[in-house]
Parts: sequence; structure tokens; C-alpha cells
Amino acid sequence: MRNFFLSQSYKETQLHALNPQSWLQVERGKLYKSTSYSPSSIESLIKVAEPPVLTLFKPVDYVEVLAQIHEELEGCAPQEMSNLYLLQFQVFRGLGEAKLLQRSLHSAWQNATTVHEKLIYASWLRYEKQGEEVISDLLASCGKCSQEFGLLNVASQFPSKTVDTISRCSYQIDQISTMVFFQIRGEMIACERQKIAALSAPFNTMLNGSFTESILEVIDLSENGISPVGMRAVSNFSVEEHLDDLSVEILLEIMVFANTFCCEKLKDACDRQLASLVSSRQDAVELMECAMEEDAPVLAASCLQVLLRELPQCLNDEQVIKTFLNVNKQQRATMAGHASFALYCLLCQVTMNINPKSDVTVCFLEKLVESAASTRQKQLAFHQLGCVKLLRKEYSEAEHYFSAALTAGHVYSVAGLARLAYIRGDKLSSHEKLSSVISSYQPLGWMYQERALYCEGDRKLEDLDKATELDPTLTHPYMYRAASFMRKQDAKLALAEINRLLGFKLSLECLELRFCFYLALEDYKSALCDVQAILTLSPEYRMFEGRAPASQLRTLVREHVDQWTTADCWLQLYDRWSSVDDIGSLSVIYQMLESDAAKGVLYFRQSLLLLRLNCPEAAMRSLQLARQHAATEHERLVYEGWILYDTGHCEEGLRKAEESISIQRSFEAFFLKAYALADSSLDPSCSATVVSLLEDALKCPSDRLRKGQALNNLGSVYVDSGNIDMAADCYISALKIQHTRAHQGLARVHFLKNDRKAAYEEMTKLIEKARNNASAYEKRSEYCEREHTKEDLQMVTQLDPLRVYPYRYRAAVLMDNHKEKEAIAELTQAIAFKADLHLLHLRAAFYEHIGDIASALRDCRAALSLDPNHQEMLELHKRVNSQEP
Repeated sequence: MRNFFLSQSYKETQLHALNPQSWLQVERGKLYKSTSYSPSSIESLIKVAEPPVLTLFKPVDYVEVLAQIHEELEGCAPQEMSNLYLLQFQVFRGLGEAKLLQRSLHSAWQNATTVHEKLIYASWLRYEKQGEEVISDLLASCGKCSQEFGLLNVASQFPSKTVDTISRCSYQIDQISTMVFFQIRGEMIACERQKIAALSAPFNTMLNGSFTESILEVIDLSENGISPVGMRAVSNFSVEEHLDDLSVEILLEIMVFANTFCCEKLKDACDRQLASLVSSRQDAVELMECAMEEDAPVLAASCLQVLLRELPQCLNDEQVIKTFLNVNKQQRATMAGHASFALYCLLCQVTMNINPKSDVTVCFLEKLVESAASTRQKQLAFHQLGCVKLLRKEYSEAEHYFSAALTAGHVYSVAGLARLAYIRGDKLSSHEKLSSVISSYQPLGWMYQERALYCEGDRKLEDLDKATELDPTLTHPYMYRAASFMRKQDAKLALAEINRLLGFKLSLECLELRFCFYLALEDYKSALCDVQAILTLSPEYRMFEGRAPASQLRTLVREHVDQWTTADCWLQLYDRWSSVDDIGSLSVIYQMLESDAAKGVLYFRQSLLLLRLNCPEAAMRSLQLARQHAATEHERLVYEGWILYDTGHCEEGLRKAEESISIQRSFEAFFLKAYALADSSLDPSCSATVVSLLEDALKCPSDRLRKGQALNNLGSVYVDSGNIDMAADCYISALKIQHTRAHQGLARVHFLKNDRKAAYEEMTKLIEKARNNASAYEKRSEYCEREHTKEDLQMVTQLDPLRVYPYRYRAAVLMDNHKEKEAIAELTQAIAFKADLHLLHLRAAFYEHIGDIASALRDCRAALSLDPNHQEMLELHKRVNSQEP
């Protein structure tokens, strides 16, 4: 086996240790079928790693923390707001809420009160939006410039220095000349005595006071580090109050001179002029050192802007790293003002994304610890440094930082301490630490997941089951249970367990594990499907603990699968799309992209599937690839329209659709225009326009996948406008071309015609056909009697615990039955792992109903952290707030 593997030009140095090819064909063209598989060989292939100790801020009660932040934001001084939004960002990051954390970061930038905060948060937002540069280009092509995070005029952010008029010293000899000559390196520079004296108190004392220089006409300044050219510039400044165009070297001379003689106005002018000359990374590195030594805030901020705009690339430059690291507290203040913590937060995130084990990451985290002022900042900084020390196997230091984080109140850091105790051989201590946390706080899923690591047998499985019950989004328990079933040669249960999670959360590590299962079962067709889905989501993904490229494994597996023709691929795609098998559809499209088929169309289909699977970043990448591979200009304009629409630029998206139609009437251009118009217009009269556009789309050539979607959308428009019969015709036509989701629209038509039974039966057909059918169960529940509704919604929660409607429905039923405690518990169960405004809104209303105003107010504040402009939430908050004693 190993010889075969290496003969395929597989040159990975450590690959012999994993031997995944043992599940593959030894001789090409022959397929060995075994009736069973060896548990020992499975053990070598199927390894479920321990869940990592996450480098995230994870408060035990995130609702309470969000509520506290919101309350502080309501009453804090403006200069404190950015730090509070940064903390809010860290909470949402810990919850995995990508859209919410972006909004918090944006709020931190909008509420920045200092130039340093503006620079840091603008750079952070730009870093988070890497790969979206195309959007700015597209907006520019529509005549709309995106200057949101453009270069800041740093100097304008600093008030000009005003210096009090310096009174002449009382000691004065009238006979002394009004001119004074400064001798430097044999040259004499003539200056107006009183103009120079007015530059600073030391000069005034020197030239008008009791010092010998006050009666001299020639004063030697040769030992003061300034050149004749520099002194002439100082003389001119003393008269004209501005600096001429000077070289950087002369300006640096003058800066040092101004500091030596306390010439504040001269220093400020020099600071600003130097700041205007910073244009490259090298400039920034060289001048930042001077800025910190001479306490030049404008220059320092200008250098900081140039460096941060080059993230993450600039952190490959050792000079840049030294610039950020070789600073004391005073220099840090010059470089970042009061935003040092925010700066090092950003730098730590960037370096941890590059290499969390690197020395640079450690050094930045140490600076983060130094910068931390508040308790919450210390919790984050200590915990992150503990995590990195653990990764580096620096266990003593890791324990110190985890202990510091726990002492500061970050309970999740106990997970790190438990790992360290286990590494030392004290498994019992690890178990006790987690048991103590479970008994001291409201239990959370991660607590049981962590404790399970230190249990065996049934107790381990009990803790993992409890972890899933409390937080069904944790991937490790599913993977462990699935691997356990596979080791027991129960492949059916193993696949069922891993499919439970993949039904609502597309996890790369779970797809990899299922890929291994299929290899063990010699189901190469399914294995190929999963590895192609993995490569769609992450083209550079490496399997088996990072040692094997997924692309190479795909090559090996593909040798054991019959190759499809282009026609076969299209048939397979229709079949999977119709059965709502999104992962299968992704795999087919991946395979089709290797052919000579029109790639723009395929990448576009890929993006639609990825959006359905809640993978927005991968979807945007596919859309951009569709644009790159568009066969015609009018096709490219459609993809550009979708890119703009999906990033919130609806008007510009519509404009692209119209431009495409003006070149060539096409299905996709009309569909885009109809979709964007229906979604963005509040005017009911626009429905007629949408109908017309969809009808135009259907007249244009396209395949049945897209025509089915257009018919389905057209049916929805007809329903919303009250034209039920026309809607029914559209849905039936869609079903005739296998657009399975049209069953849901037709069920709605039956319901509107008061035929509840037919609606129920229609949804049952969708449930039977769809691979992913949680939403179908949820919709069918609307057409059931109460008991059947409860059963369907229970099935929804089982299939997709992230869908919030079932929790709300069950809680409302409990509340109607006067079971207030149980109703609140139902919502609390979901809120623990799902930050959702509707859940918090309903729980706040329940708390208000039972008179628990403090809890109601907490939930209102937390909900408004999720959506500050939600009108109903604002009204409830106002009402509850008025009741607070």
C-alpha cells in the first residue's frame, strides 16, 4: 500500500505515518471488496482530536455582559465608547456571530474620538474585509466612490499648538543689538534676537536674561546638533511662522533642536511637515523611531497609518515588528495614544491568524497584557496568552496566564488549567476543576465537553450527550460518538451521528471525518463527493492534521469512481438540486468545473448553494470567480450586480442588471432585476413590475433549475398580491420541472383557499423529497393541529437546533398554559447557544409579565446590542425601563 501511495508522486515527508491509502485500491482497475473492516486500521485513520482551547473571550453569561455593555454605552463619556464597542466585538467573536462583530467594529470606528482610534479601527475593518477590494472597484464603475476607510488627513486631527506669549526678562540692556548671530561650523546665521527669544522660555532667558549670551552678538551653537541650513530655517520660522520645503534630514535636525530648547510651536510645525512626508513602509519605520524618541504625535500617527494599511503583509517585515515591540509605556502612548489595547488586539489577531505559535505572536500578546487596563481587557489578554503558551508547550507560563485570567473572572480559562493538569498526569484534578465550575455556574455545553476529556466509558458519553443537549453546535461530541460507532463497526450509526451535525452546520472537520468513514466502507463515490465539497469550501484545505492536501486525496479516490460525461453531470446536478442535496450539488459542480463547460455559470450556481449553506465568504469568492470567467460582457454585468446586491448595494446592483439588459436580454439579468426590486422596494405597486420582469426572464433561454426558481418567485409575488390562481399555476409549472421547493408555495395556496389538509399533504411531499428538510417540517407545522404541530417542531429542533421558531412556539404555548417558569426555561435553553433578538425579546416580555423587571431590562439591553434599531425592542425597553425602581 505504502509503495503505491508514494508512487503517485506523493512527496509529503510525514505522510507515511497516516497511511490513508490503505482504504484505497492497490492495483488500478481492480476493486477489492471486503465484508468487514479492521478496527485497528480504522483506529489509524479515524482520529478525533481534542477540541482546542479557543483563544476567544467567552463569558459564562454573555447576555449579562452584553446588557452591561449596553447600559454603560447609554451613560458613558464619548471617549469611552470605542473601548466598549471593542469589548462587544470580542463577545460576538466568541459567539461566532460574524455579522454582529463586524457591526460592533464599525461602531467602534464611528464613535472613535481620537486619531489613533480612527486609524486602528479603520485598519481593522479593512483587514476584516480582505478580498472585497472588487466591491470598491464596482462601486466606482457606478460612479459611487467608497472612501469610507480612505487615507485620513492625520495632521487635521490634531489641534495646532498655541504657545503663550513669552514676556521679555526684566534684565535688559538697551544698547544690545536687535540682531544676534549664531555661529555653526564656521558659518554665521543672522537672526532677530526678539523673534528667536519668542520661540521659547529658554531662548528668552538666554537672549534677554542674566546669562552672558544676552550681551553677546555672536553665540556659538556648534555643539547643539543643528546645521547652518537648519538654523537658517529656524530663523525664517521665527519671523514667518512656517517652515519652507525642507528635506527629512533637516526637519529631523530641527525637531531635535526644538525639543532641546522647548520650542513647542516650532516642534509642532516640524512634526506636521514630517508627517506629510511619510509615504512608504520604510519611511514609516524610520520616522516612527524618531517620533517616539522626540514625542512627535502627528508624525507617529502618520507612520502608524501607513503601517496598519499594509496589514497583514507588513508583519513579514522584521523592522515593522520591532517598531511595534521595542517601545516603553511612554513611547506606546506617543504611537497609539489611549488606544494601545485596541492596537495590540488588532496585531494579535493578525499574527494569530498567521501563526499562533510564533515568537511574534507571543511578544504582541505580552504587549496586550501590558496595555490591558480594565478587568475585562485583562481577562482577554491573559487568556489569549495562556492559549498560545499552551500551544507552544510552555506549560508553566501557560498555567500562570490561565490562572490570572480565571482570577480576573474569565471562567472559560479553567479549560486551559484542566488541560495542563492532565498533561502533568493529574487527570483527577482536571475532572475536579470542571466539576467545580459546573456546580458553581449555570452549566454550559463547553463545560461538559471539557469534563468528558477526563472521563472514560459511559461517563464520558454521558457528559458528551449533556454537552450536545446544552449546546448542539459543538462539533466534538458528534465526532467522538461517530468515531466510537465506527470503531464498533456500526457504520450506519456512525454516519447517522455525523449527519446530524452536517444537517445544520457545514463543518470541514466533520466532512473530513465522514470522508474517512466512506473510505473505510469503500464507498469511494460518497468519499469523492465529500472531498470535493471540502475543496469547494476551502481550496487549500489539508487533511489528517494538516499533513495531506485534500486535492491529492481527491486524485487518489477519483481513480476508483466511474467518470461522468458532461451530460451525466447535468443529470446528477438536476437530481441533487431537486432533492435539496446541497453538499451533493456542490460536489457535482466542482467536478463540472474541470470540464470545458461555461465556468461563469457554474461558479454562479456554486455561489447560490454556498449561500443556502450559510457560507457567505465562500459564496462571495465563487461570485468573484464567476465574474472572472464570464463568457460575455452582459453575463459579467449580472455577476457584478449580484456582488453589489449581496454586499448591501442594491441600487448599484439594479443598475448593473439594467446595463446588462441593454446589451442582451437574458434570463439572469431579468431575474436579478426582479429579485433586487422585490427585496428593496416597499411600494406595493412595484409587484406588477416584478411580475413583468420575471415573465421576461422566463421568455429567455435558461435551464430548468433556474426557470423553476423564477416560477417559484413569480408564484410568491402573485400570492402577496392576492392572485392565488395564478400563483398555483406557477408553482405547478415549477414542480413539473422538478423544482421541489415549489411544494411549499403550493401548500400556502391551499391554505389560503382554506384547504388545510391539502396544504399539509403538499408539505409532506416536500419532506419526503428533500434531503435537508428542517424548514419543511417547520412550515408544515403551520398546517397541523396543535399536537401534530408540536411533533413537527420537535423534529425541526432535532434536525436543526439553530432554527428559533420552535423554541418560541413551545414557550408561547407554555406561557398560555400559565407555566411561566417552563416557558422561560425553553427560551433560556436556546439563548445559551444562539444569540437571537427574537428569543431575547420574547423572554424579556415574559419576565415583564411575571414582574421580574431586572431580568426583563437585562434581556432588552442584550437584544438591543444585537439590533439597536429594532422598533418593538426599543418600545419594550422604554416601557420596562420606566418600571425599574
